[in-house]
Amino acid sequence: MHAMTQNINFELKATDGTARTGVINTPRGEIRTPAFMPVGTAATVKAMMPESVRETGADILLGNTYHLMLRPTAERIDRLGGLHKFMNWERPILTDSGGFQVMSLAGLRKLTEKGVTFKSHVDGSKHELTPERSMEIQKLLGSDIVMCFDECPALPADRKAIADSMRMSMRWADRSREAFGDRPGHALFGIMQGGLEKDLREESADALKNIGFDGYAVGGLAVGEGQQAMFDCLDYAPGFLPVDKPRYLMGVGKPDDIVGAVARGIDMMDCVLPSRSGRTGQAYTRFGVVNIKNARHADDPRPLDETCTCPACSKYSRAYLHHVFRSNEMISGMLLTWHNLHYFQEIMQGMRDAIAAGTFEAWQKEFHETRAQGDIDPL
Repeated sequence: MHAMTQNINFELKATDGTARTGVINTPRGEIRTPAFMPVGTAATVKAMMPESVRETGADILLGNTYHLMLRPTAERIDRLGGLHKFMNWERPILTDSGGFQVMSLAGLRKLTEKGVTFKSHVDGSKHELTPERSMEIQKLLGSDIVMCFDECPALPADRKAIADSMRMSMRWADRSREAFGDRPGHALFGIMQGGLEKDLREESADALKNIGFDGYAVGGLAVGEGQQAMFDCLDYAPGFLPVDKPRYLMGVGKPDDIVGAVARGIDMMDCVLPSRSGRTGQAYTRFGVVNIKNARHADDPRPLDETCTCPACSKYSRAYLHHVFRSNEMISGMLLTWHNLHYFQEIMQGMRDAIAAGTFEAWQKEFHETRAQGDIDPL
């Protein structure tokens, strides 16, 4: 067993244009960046065993504060030895703050300077989430990377609403930092807000840098603004953040979103897409999306992708995958999720290698060209 390092630090290994590759060192192991974090909402990556998630190449998982605080509760997870032990994942875990999920409860929440009161979608019980309570829950869970509590307004919104919300999020970031305290071996990330307004993004980044965090997230994107608007924002937003800290784009995304974000200086991402799509019969491949329920796959003996080494591709035909999906067999979601997670991690490894070798532009060109000539199903 190697010696435990006390603190979490980021080592930038190479850059190629704006793209970066490095390592986040944590007491629970290295996180290679750019990193894609599979989402384990309720302490499980749906349809996957933790060992299988690790086999796809994942270094870190995301857990969900909102869902876990409601069921089974953070207090229960703490009594049972913490989230790593509870879900049998000994490597790093990042927990979100619950802010985004609470925001999406629209009619069921009440927002004040103090925090948010809301009704549980599970049983209708009333709860309050504040920066202080969010820090307490994430401490009980024992996550390695903790996110500060923020409000994330849905876009489009008018400039004044975005500015007011961002400034409140910055006050909440200050309170989160205060409540987090000094926890060796655990990191706290701040979250930049400001919608698609460049000056508000800069103001938010300055406020976060003044407070001081172990990493910085670009929040409030991938909320319906469209890819071009997101990329336009990422052309400048990461540049407002410290070079020597990891930059995390929350809730992104599709393969070309991920590649575009890394090209613009992002180090970490998470998304439910690989697992959610897997359960609904969609497989992401080098050539685009294969919709396995389509009749054209019923007699097809080929794998989803003949170059892929995941179990779905190396052991099963499209015809089989079509059959088990149509028959509502559990193995369908298992195999397609495994494939999707494997493919997403393959993209990350490809980018890490290309950035390190200084060939990222050529890698991107090939990535887009392969998809363009693809074998894409209508959704």
